[in-house]
Amino acid sequence: MKLQTPFLWAVGALLVALAYQRFGWAGVALVAGGIVFWMLLHFTRMMTVLRRAANAPMGHVASAVMLNAKLKTGVTLLHVTAMTRSLGALQSDKDAQPEVYRWTDTGGSHVTCTFAGGKLTHYVLWRPEQVVQAEPGGA
Repeated sequence: MKLQTPFLWAVGALLVALAYQRFGWAGVALVAGGIVFWMLLHFTRMMTVLRRAANAPMGHVASAVMLNAKLKTGVTLLHVTAMTRSLGALQSDKDAQPEVYRWTDTGGSHVTCTFAGGKLTHYVLWRPEQVVQAEPGGA
């Protein structure tokens, strides 16, 4: 992630320079407009995810088992928040790395996710033990 941001800025600057060389200021305006449009798309997606998450209980998910099945290491916290439609309950100290969040369902199962640098590195599903009762007068 540390190399990704400078790389994107370098590609953007290269595109602007090539557009200026090839098409003059009209090319710069076109490329700059495209870059701004791309940034606005990402900003709008982030705001939509956070708006949905703000209307849900913190750390709650419909099914922890289904969340566990959908998770993959390397996805971002924003992606997991979009999947759960809820902000995770922070389990680690604030502003400490790695960040640990938990999502719990109504059955008591929960998924604990560890994020380092904003990317999912580890996740664990915990399910409560089910107590099976025998039927009275069983046959």
